Amino acid sequence: MSDLNIELAGIKLKNPVVTASGTFGSGKEYSNFIDLNEVGAVVTKTITFQGYEGNPTPRICETPSGMLNSIGLQNKGVEAFVQDDISFLAGFDVPIIASIGGASIDDYCRVTKYLSPIDEISALEINISCPNVKQGGMAFGMDPGSAAELVSKLKTCTSKPLIVKLTPNCGDIIGVAKAVERAGANSISLINTILAMSIDVDKRAPKLATIVGGLSGPAIKPIALRMVWQVASNVEIPVIGIGGISTAEDALEFLIAGASAVGVGTAIFVDPQAPIKIAKGIDEYLNRHGIDSVSDLVGSLNVKR
Repeated sequence: MSDLNIELAGIKLKNPVVTASGTFGSGKEYSNFIDLNEVGAVVTKTITFQGYEGNPTPRICETPSGMLNSIGLQNKGVEAFVQDDISFLAGFDVPIIASIGGASIDDYCRVTKYLSPIDEISALEINISCPNVKQGGMAFGMDPGSAAELVSKLKTCTSKPLIVKLTPNCGDIIGVAKAVERAGANSISLINTILAMSIDVDKRAPKLATIVGGLSGPAIKPIALRMVWQVASNVEIPVIGIGGISTAEDALEFLIAGASAVGVGTAIFVDPQAPIKIAKGIDEYLNRHGIDSVSDLVGSLNVKR
């Protein structure tokens, strides 16, 4: 039997497949359709201090091989998250990674300090990549200096591992990745959605109320894979690969490219069982190829130069 266990930023995962933030809520919505004990970790929807109502509707539309969204980090705020969701998630044998966001460094610090004492939370994902909010979010992820400043500050607010989620919409993703690593990030996840839009030709109007939103799904996988390979080749900390992963083969591509774990997002909307099916598919691949551990697959890309 192959070994699917991995260690990510000091967290032990039973397999390398996690839920991508923004697609799984806190797991409650899917708990009747999927056994949360069988995923590597639950990454929550991004939490802000006060909570956001989100953007006006319509804020989701389907595109060829993908989906556009402009949800805008709608959430009920950190106090309600702790009261309503932590006890639920604590009932499962699965690490909890709380994704956090904010409009300013102070906002991120307030959420971090609130969550830091909670033992049930294994790590924090620092979302500096959401394209659908007017302040904060992606603004921090566009510049290496801003990203590093935020991470450095958050390191003084908590002893929990920090997983920094990067945006593909910046001009120098390797530079941002190196900057947050130097600032103390324990892991990096990438990518978030790509800025895109869609038009209703009959109405001659945008399909999203915000005009532009974030593209996810299979359409972005080749871009995500390229960026994961570039970042994993240039940092020493583990990388979580995200972007259009729908099958075990998709996940295997990311692992071979250098990701230590993978996040499944949009595919969950199509099939809530997708993370479990992908984990089983990885296991079958390892057994078929005589590979003892999934860790032996990470970064095994054969490149002729």
